[in-house]
Amino acid sequence: MPTLTVLYGPPTDPEAFRHHYEDVHVPLARALPGATDLVYSLNVETLVGDNPVSASFHATFATRQGLDDALASPEGQAAQADVPNFATGGVTILVEDD
Repeated sequence: MPTLTVLYGPPTDPEAFRHHYEDVHVPLARALPGATDLVYSLNVETLVGDNPVSASFHATFATRQGLDDALASPEGQAAQADVPNFATGGVTILVEDD
């Protein structure tokens, strides 16, 4: 089952990030069609590497096509369009597919 993982770099204003993420972005992510096992953490610590991460999001999908369809859906487009509104520390988006 493929997993969508989003890694967020340290924001310029951590409190504003937290507020927007929990109040606006998480509800958008929860609306992704077919997404299950949605989990996020706002307390991520980078132990090794040059690109620090301060928050993460994970969602599982039944198939890769389902993940792609979810991202292309109106809900997926809304979630993606929201990212620049709060992710001032940058974002890395991964797909892990067993």
